[in-house]
Amino acid sequence: MSGANTSIRDFLYEEPGPKMKKKIAVATIISLAAILFFLYRILVTFYENGQLDAKYWSLFGKATTWRFIGSGIVGTIQVALLAGIIAFALGMLFMLGRISGVKPLQTVSTVFIEFTRGVPTLLFIYFFFLVAPQIGVNLPPFWKITIPVAISASGVVAEVLRSGVNAVPKGQSEAALSLGMMPHSVFFKIVFPQSLRYIVPALIAELVIVVKDTTFAYVVSYPDLMQNAKVLISNYDALVSVYLAAAVIYILINYLLNKASAAVAKRTNTVQVKAR
Repeated sequence: MSGANTSIRDFLYEEPGPKMKKKIAVATIISLAAILFFLYRILVTFYENGQLDAKYWSLFGKATTWRFIGSGIVGTIQVALLAGIIAFALGMLFMLGRISGVKPLQTVSTVFIEFTRGVPTLLFIYFFFLVAPQIGVNLPPFWKITIPVAISASGVVAEVLRSGVNAVPKGQSEAALSLGMMPHSVFFKIVFPQSLRYIVPALIAELVIVVKDTTFAYVVSYPDLMQNAKVLISNYDALVSVYLAAAVIYILINYLLNKASAAVAKRTNTVQVKAR
């Protein structure tokens, strides 16, 4: 098994034999037929209910519609990128706390990580949207969505970073310490740079989750892709067509992120675990 082509499947399953390959091919054909039939029934249902009428789709022939959708995509990307950067910074901070060896710091970091991993993103958004203004913290809509999404993702990022650090062979740290290097120099000059080789694909994949979480921006009325889609629906009364277009755009964004994750995993010879 070559390292460059290693995937999580290679660690879980053996290469199927001729008989199993035939069974897989038959199962694939049956599954594709079932999916095509399902899609056919959806189209028939849409047609019978008038959802394929031109009035619901003509808006996509207007340049103003695509400019409006484009501005929503830009808003989504801005929130996702900044939330990802903040999540990385917070994750790094609490990862260092968890591996610091200082008991109080470890406890605080562990509680924060488990709390952010266990609480739904929407609850963080509602806190900044409804509770924070009551205590005098009234943020712009952009930050009301960016900060909660970042906090929600930071716990997962911290654990991804910690797993990367743990993946670096201990012998390297011990050798560096034996040469007289300070512990913090060993970590930042030897251990952490190598850990990035293991975790960069997972961090890119985590961006998929961040992008999905930005769809809650409608709660704070921030003009991202989903919020702009809701505006188009209210203006044109075209719920199915607009949501379908938005879904396709989200799928394309996440597909590109997954492809980037796979490409980085292949270049670094690491195992790619797909985002949830």
